[in-house]
Amino acid sequence: MEKVLNIAFCGLGGRGEGHLEYFLKYQKDVNIAGVCDLYQDRREHGVELVRQYRGEDQNPLCVEDYHELLKIKDLDAIVISTSWEDHIPISIAAMKAGVRPGVEVGGAYSMDQLWQLVHTYEETRVPCMLLENCCYGREELMLIRMVREGLFGDLVHLEGGYHHDLRQEITEGRENRHYRLHNYMHRNCENYPTHELGPIAQMLNINHGNRMVMLNSVASCSRGLNAYLKEQKGRNFDLADYPFAQGDVVTTIIKCAGGETITLSLDTNTPKAYSRGLRVQGTKGTYIEDNQSLFIDGLNSDREAHWREEWGNMETFRERYDHPIWQEFLRSDITAGHGGIDHLVFCAFLDSVRRQTEPPIDVYDMASWMCISALSEESIAKGGAPVAIPDFTNGKWMTR
Repeated sequence: MEKVLNIAFCGLGGRGEGHLEYFLKYQKDVNIAGVCDLYQDRREHGVELVRQYRGEDQNPLCVEDYHELLKIKDLDAIVISTSWEDHIPISIAAMKAGVRPGVEVGGAYSMDQLWQLVHTYEETRVPCMLLENCCYGREELMLIRMVREGLFGDLVHLEGGYHHDLRQEITEGRENRHYRLHNYMHRNCENYPTHELGPIAQMLNINHGNRMVMLNSVASCSRGLNAYLKEQKGRNFDLADYPFAQGDVVTTIIKCAGGETITLSLDTNTPKAYSRGLRVQGTKGTYIEDNQSLFIDGLNSDREAHWREEWGNMETFRERYDHPIWQEFLRSDITAGHGGIDHLVFCAFLDSVRRQTEPPIDVYDMASWMCISALSEESIAKGGAPVAIPDFTNGKWMTR
């Protein structure tokens, strides 16, 4: 029988509450040692969930201050699902307390805090994992396998985006106590880069023989949220004419040490269908997410002028390239969030905690991916000027 892990949950908004309920439902060998949130109703509801699933005799620590969570005896890990600006400070405190952080995604606010994160890990050797669930998407893992097996040849250019209509979530931030609103009011950057960048970084071996070296970012005007507010809440609503800092579309171009380029786009303020806009382009072929097609040199070249008729052909590669992780997952009866990717990323995190190993998405990945927010903010403020991306591994990327 596996060791029962003691895990605490910090941040119990919509995402954090979902994580807690997932653990209660599917991770039976995990003890919920404590819950934390700034809002009393949220943390008390967290305790209610624990008792609902695990019995009325359960009494997890229920606190407002995360430092109290970190004092729990024999605490193995903490799941951090707070607002973006608190992810790194709590992660640093956890590592200093000897507790492994599993950290929800978002972007960083400064390079200084990222260097603090890396230095804390190097001083404490307490591993920290970014819980980037999109790295466990079925299409993403299948494409990573295709890349590893040479189907695309040498990679040249990749694209990804966070294309998600979040107008209601953003503009109702005060009612829902959601942090996106104040970010959009006061920041202009690629604020949510890791969903698209994580899988791309893995395909390009970032921090493992390759690294990102420079970026340029530009932002469009900001009109989408004002138009939405005027339509939904009326012209007299107090934010209807607010000068939101966040551009409606942010485009970031990244150059890698290996010569490859990456284009990221943030697009959350206008109506659209959800997409992560993944494009993988190599010397032997190209994949495009939005039409689910894979064009292979030699195999499809005679159809180049009639490619619309071939859209959706990605499924024909499934039997050959579907990733073993997904083959195993599909045999289970788990119906966890986001089609299963939440389950898969948590299984990877828990496995590293149990075996006391480094996680698959480590502190160097976390810093490299999250820094895009702070650096894009700087580049946009300078009119799209190039900004260097630091090497958080201090040269170890060449041999890791």
